[in-house]
Amino acid sequence: MIFEHLSAGGCQSYLVGCADTCAAALIDPEISLIDRYLALAARDGLRIHYLIDTHTHADHFSATRQLARRLDAPIAMHRASPAPGVELTLEDGELLAVGKLRLRVLHTPGHTRDSMCLQVEDRVFTGDTLLIGATGRTDLPSGDPEALYDSLFNSLLRLDPALRVHPAHEYKGRSHTTIGDELAANPRLQKRDRAQFVEMMRSLNLGMPTHLTEALRTNMSGGKTVAQMLAEAAEHVPFMALAELKSRIEAEHPGLIVLDVREREAWEGGRIPGAKLLPRGQLELRVNQDLPDPTLRIVVYCELGRISTLAAATLREMGFQRAVALDGGMQAWREAGYPTQVGTPG
Repeated sequence: MIFEHLSAGGCQSYLVGCADTCAAALIDPEISLIDRYLALAARDGLRIHYLIDTHTHADHFSATRQLARRLDAPIAMHRASPAPGVELTLEDGELLAVGKLRLRVLHTPGHTRDSMCLQVEDRVFTGDTLLIGATGRTDLPSGDPEALYDSLFNSLLRLDPALRVHPAHEYKGRSHTTIGDELAANPRLQKRDRAQFVEMMRSLNLGMPTHLTEALRTNMSGGKTVAQMLAEAAEHVPFMALAELKSRIEAEHPGLIVLDVREREAWEGGRIPGAKLLPRGQLELRVNQDLPDPTLRIVVYCELGRISTLAAATLREMGFQRAVALDGGMQAWREAGYPTQVGTPG
């Protein structure tokens, strides 16, 4: 078996391949690692046949949909998953054939209703059902501590104690554990009485994941993350350096419009000299009135450089092919010590 373990922060994902047939499956892929997955598969001569999420993630952005489009490979999840685009629904006890490998599905609800684990040869991929020294939380949407107790003590923990455990999250740099080690040392698994375990899980009082709302929105709807939208916009927009813009302003470069897409209060509080105000929220409605000449060079900026990237991409889609985004924003302009204007022009 070919096995690759990749980490993005605390998010763990796994590439599992059959050495004889070059078939592979990718488990819990994270959106920031797409190029690495493709590079590893190419290096090992693997073709990814399945893209698998062990559950609907609330704390990271799944890459299954983007990879499915690029690889023409199906997304596989448990049939209880609410995620869109799942072409292959799995149930407890079923096998997923990856060349000569067989991934056995264990439905393990508790962290989420659709949580599942995957056993193959000497290891089991536990998603967020069982972590190293912990378990998945049960206080997020569709979580259930009663169900988690059953999934752990009546299913997963009855497997061979020597099985290697590979979770979907690990924040201390550990690569794996075993069923036996977790039974012996995992603090949460020492609460083997159902009522005590359930009470413990209900009393954890954990903080919410940083990207909870955005992750659930994108993973459950098929929508795009903010980072994805920014990356896609940046692929279609050139940028201008701060020093270059300063030089052009000082030279009174003809045909140049500096466009501030922040709100009026921010514009009045300090702007690039000569900047024209057109808030991003009004861009499409006012563009014909405020920017009648689509052939002019437009340099768009905001406070941090994110909104301006989206705005410049929108302008280009509307025909302003010379629109560019400032590489940085008003904050970087001020930090560079460049001149500003304040107040409302007289």
